[in-house]
Amino acid sequence: MSQQTNGNTPYSDPQSSTTEQSNFIIRTFPVGPLQCNCSVIGDRLSGRALVVDPGGDADKILALLNELNLKVVAIIHTHAHLDHILAAGEIKKATAAPIYLHKGDQFLWDIVEEQCAMFGVPTVSLPEPDHYINDDQALDCCGGVAIHTPGHTPGSVSFWFDEYKTLIAGDTLFQGSIGRTDLPGGNFDEIKQSISERLYSLSEDAVVITGHGPSTTIGVEKQSNSFVRA
Repeated sequence: MSQQTNGNTPYSDPQSSTTEQSNFIIRTFPVGPLQCNCSVIGDRLSGRALVVDPGGDADKILALLNELNLKVVAIIHTHAHLDHILAAGEIKKATAAPIYLHKGDQFLWDIVEEQCAMFGVPTVSLPEPDHYINDDQALDCCGGVAIHTPGHTPGSVSFWFDEYKTLIAGDTLFQGSIGRTDLPGGNFDEIKQSISERLYSLSEDAVVITGHGPSTTIGVEKQSNSFVRA
């Protein structure tokens, strides 16, 4: 449930990565049956952390939080396809952190059990989101802000950390590609507009952590993306 495909864009396996700048840290690693990239974003000084897209392997996520001595203040989602949300309930139960989702993807959250059945994944039940994410909303850690980037789904959101020139793009923008739009709620024109008007306005040297596979930069995608170029 990741990206548009063409003959020029081979899929690369996800790789774990670490970004550290002063007290800011991002650990990104593939989780769950569809290998979604989950990120733990933390501030060593305050000990606060965000968990982005816990798509499975809750024990792995919790072990990393314990290793880094970080307290989760929010569980945030780029969108509500099953591979990005499967472990949200387990993380909330273990940490008491609230769950955030854009309202536009509530319909997908509500049918997570049907999504599991469709893809042959063991069924999970999830608690309701505690809060809805709004466009340009400040996050609870590391100076992050939410950017509504519809197209892959109506409620797709990217997370921008300006001071650290880091973007969590979910399944909106990939290395050389964009998120697929043939699933319920997808819209090709909307995703192109989200990328060209919102994401490509960010710093060209910004690192883009994608929903699946390797990271890229805004500058590289503006010049070479197969679907949306600046």
